[in-house]
Amino acid sequence: MTNQFALLLLASALLMGCRSLPSNDAPIRTPDSTPATTPSAASMGEEIALRALALVGKPYRYGGADLLGFDCSGLVYFIHQGVGIPVPRTAADQQRAAMSIARAALRPGDLLFFKTTSSTRISHVGVYVGESRFVHAPATGKLIEVRTLNDLYYGPRLVASGRLHPDS
Repeated sequence: MTNQFALLLLASALLMGCRSLPSNDAPIRTPDSTPATTPSAASMGEEIALRALALVGKPYRYGGADLLGFDCSGLVYFIHQGVGIPVPRTAADQQRAAMSIARAALRPGDLLFFKTTSSTRISHVGVYVGESRFVHAPATGKLIEVRTLNDLYYGPRLVASGRLHPDS
């Protein structure tokens, strides 16, 4: 078993322990860790999910796409650049570039696209990490966090999902 896959199993076990949240819209906390530096034998999607989980607890920063802070699309951009996959910078452009994936077919590393404003365009993105959970950069003053697909705020605003990495 590779170290990356073992980390994914550990992260999944930790997240499963968070199922008994007092409120459906409360963020799920995971331990802070450092992102891996090179992809391993784990699938590309698993690697992307692990890197997203490793950034939980980092600060939100409008326009940010580095370890000083991230906005939602900056988080996706940073993670994908780290594994050698060039992606567009905005959530709307990331959605246009992604291969559409049905919700029932989601796998770790896939992207979730939301409409959180009155605009008709995609305004938010998160990284699916498995077991109906995603990592995202929510807003100014908040930290990168894990939420569930049936979150009271984000659940109804989920409008599309896609994949920017090669299927492996």
